[in-house]
Amino acid sequence: MKLVIASHVAHYKHSGHLYAYAPYAREVEVWADMFDEVIIAAPLRDTVPTGDCGPVDRSNVQIMPQRELGGETWIAKIKLAYYLPAMMWDLSRVLRQGDAIHVRCPGNIGFLGAILAPIFSKHVVAKFAGQWNSNPGEPFSVRLQRSVLASRWWSGPVTVYGNWPNQQKHVIPFFSAALSADQITRAGLALQKRTQDEARNILFVGRLSRAKNVDVLLAALAQLRAEGIPFKCTIAGGGPELSMLQQLRDKLSLGDSVEFTGGVSFDNVLEQYEHSGILVLASQTEGWPKAIAEGMAFGLIAIGSNLGLIPQMLGNSRGYVVPPRDKEALTNTLRKVLTDLEEHSAMRVRAAKWAKDYSLDSLRESLQALLKEHWGVPTASGLKPKHIEAAACIHE
Repeated sequence: MKLVIASHVAHYKHSGHLYAYAPYAREVEVWADMFDEVIIAAPLRDTVPTGDCGPVDRSNVQIMPQRELGGETWIAKIKLAYYLPAMMWDLSRVLRQGDAIHVRCPGNIGFLGAILAPIFSKHVVAKFAGQWNSNPGEPFSVRLQRSVLASRWWSGPVTVYGNWPNQQKHVIPFFSAALSADQITRAGLALQKRTQDEARNILFVGRLSRAKNVDVLLAALAQLRAEGIPFKCTIAGGGPELSMLQQLRDKLSLGDSVEFTGGVSFDNVLEQYEHSGILVLASQTEGWPKAIAEGMAFGLIAIGSNLGLIPQMLGNSRGYVVPPRDKEALTNTLRKVLTDLEEHSAMRVRAAKWAKDYSLDSLRESLQALLKEHWGVPTASGLKPKHIEAAACIHE
């Protein structure tokens, strides 16, 4: 079977290879292992990929570039509306080539895919990578995409993060993954070898946007510093808030305690997990936060927001949740962990035990079972993974 993936994720053409945000690229490889051919309909940039990207490491994957439009300004919205007919035409030309179609929402191209895909194939599957339960202040376009996927128009399964009450039968609680079985093993060894000094290292991994609330983390760290509690913090990721957050760090006199790495490779992120003891990701909204699942696999004490799926992930004493933008709650939780590291040893073990079940191998098996159940046809073609020596194709 031939699969078309409709996605808003930016892809990069560099040195003859195809790159994308690394966790997404790993998921594409899982889909490529299940189908004879994969065509990606997504934006393509002819430039050096950002530091958090990785190669799409399969030879049976090609990309057919789509227009990269959208934004928060009125000019961006008007431009998107003007080009909407052309975007629908371009996407339709790709969708008609697939035996099956996978759309990834929320996003402009995924939204168009959700509207168009049932016209072109009876074998459709969607992933809603945002927070499936409604979130105050979320854009209208996100609510609209959720409504389309939950409606009778969408004829296939929709995978969502978490188990939410009163959902349609085709809305399926699911998970995401970015760690291979070997990396899960590596994570277990890191848990055993972690030193007391490393257990005091605090880590943030993600895009530096306002919604990630890294400024609140810095404010909490300043309070801990004033109390004389020792720690080191690494903030791994790039984004529009980087410069502002660096200035805030300096204003709070945290220059010798907080390091910004900018965008880094996934291998570097794994090294950060190995040598850290606490992960903070208390965002305004999250779907399935891979960084939390990955950090838990490495035995980090994860502190997330009390919204969406995170309380389910960190429940049963596997971590902590705090209200987003609550500096005092975050400060108190960090203080609790930093001043009693030994007391949290059992929490680290519980977190790692839970996270090891969410590997890329488990994701592949779960997706195969899902599609077989809903489509009634096998998808795996017996392909062995094809690596970088035969790079993904790029169609102009």
